[in-house]
Amino acid sequence: MRFIRDNGLSLALLAIFVLSTGGMLIAGWFDHNAELTRHDAPDIGLLSYFASPAFLSPLFENWESEFLQMSAYVLMTIMLFQRGSSESKDPDKSNPEDADPAKKRKDPKAPWPVRAGGVWSAFYSQSLGLALLALFILSFLLHWLQSTAAANEEALLHGEAAQTAWQYLADPQLWFESFQNWQSEFLSTAVLVLLSVWLRQRGSPESKPVAEPHAKTGH
Repeated sequence: MRFIRDNGLSLALLAIFVLSTGGMLIAGWFDHNAELTRHDAPDIGLLSYFASPAFLSPLFENWESEFLQMSAYVLMTIMLFQRGSSESKDPDKSNPEDADPAKKRKDPKAPWPVRAGGVWSAFYSQSLGLALLALFILSFLLHWLQSTAAANEEALLHGEAAQTAWQYLADPQLWFESFQNWQSEFLSTAVLVLLSVWLRQRGSPESKPVAEPHAKTGH
């Protein structure tokens, strides 16, 4: 089908996302019930675990790091360069990404915000970075609140006092959860940027053509 061919990448990624989330849910459910058993507490059902902070906190924790990495990368590549990388603009050439959208305002194939001009075009010109940044902020807020609830459930099992969300914002556990994911995201992105200088993957738009010299920057 044409639809599957034209959307195969996003469909495959979403399918893997659903399968991975399912695997996380089932494995986490067994692990969480084992922890409850160790504290002589009753098991919970799968749906209850799905809606619990024990599942939602790590879920949003990982989303947070992904959207931080993507938003930061999109914004950093506006002005920062890596010579030879397929992931970077060429610092010595004009790049199509920097073209003034106003020059395409009368193009009937241009997106409608470009044709509308003014504030619509200006906002649309920054929309990808803004959307990813908003998703990061939303994911961080959800991680923070769910992590607070998970920490309070853990405190209850040990007979300790609960914390408010504002108190938990200063808890090292919240920031340990965040930083342990942030570091891996930025490391993997840096590795991709650098490896694409010298290594190739034929057929992938994330790689330079195989025969291009190492100094070639961009696709």
